[in-house]
Amino acid sequence: MGGYQLMIAADIFRGRYRESFSEAKPIKPDTPLLYRFALPTANHVFRPGHRIMVQIQSSWFPLYDRNPQTFVANIFWAKAGDYRKATQRVYHSARESSFIELPVGGR
Repeated sequence: MGGYQLMIAADIFRGRYRESFSEAKPIKPDTPLLYRFALPTANHVFRPGHRIMVQIQSSWFPLYDRNPQTFVANIFWAKAGDYRKATQRVYHSARESSFIELPVGGR
């Protein structure tokens, strides 16, 4: 089964709510920001030799609604001009480095 991929979780977290679910805030372009949120329990065991892939994307269309990539009051009311190309960046500098922190439990 070499190369087999199994989706363990597929959650959507809107960046506009990264600080509070009660107030949406725009995302400043080209600026690293901290996103901290909990994923639901997956109850999956990774055996020795397994690898984990994490995908970060700004849209999951057509599986989920379109993301205009600009800040609008409500994405469901976005107009054609609100839709823009987005670029996701991974930062490697000592001062600003991207990371993903996952809990690891034993049995």
